[in-house]
Amino acid sequence: MPRQRGFSLIELLIVVAIILIIAAIAIPNLLRSRIAANEASAVGSLRTINTAEITYSTTYPATGFAGSLTALGPGPTAGATSTSTYAQLLDNVLGCTSPPCNKSGYSFLLVANGVPFSFYDSTANPITVDQTGKRHFYSDASAVIRYNVTVTASSTDSALQ
Repeated sequence: MPRQRGFSLIELLIVVAIILIIAAIAIPNLLRSRIAANEASAVGSLRTINTAEITYSTTYPATGFAGSLTALGPGPTAGATSTSTYAQLLDNVLGCTSPPCNKSGYSFLLVANGVPFSFYDSTANPITVDQTGKRHFYSDASAVIRYNVTVTASSTDSALQ
């Protein structure tokens, strides 16, 4: 009787076990990398918001800073001219028409104070803490980005280095 060639059940189980061990090591690293990428995107988006606010306040000095992310965005009509209502300084993701605006696992909100708006606060909070991001970010008219690990960041938290 000729001998059959192939893998035994034990050999296949060993290969599957090795693949599972490699996956158990790689998946947490992948999740940490994704969180780091989302946090870097949130910081970059806050920098973009700060730049847009400075441009807005220079373009519309009677209004001061923009009162919301919607005012910095493109608005609902494509191809319209920029106005103080829709300045077209942010894309439709970050300058959405119904804030808070979600981007890369973070939720962004901008609030302005004063008449005209002489001060603003912008925050970026993870949509799901420990899954889409760990840190909460904050920025204001000083353009300094601050962070907090446990709660929504504010002007008293540590500045990003």
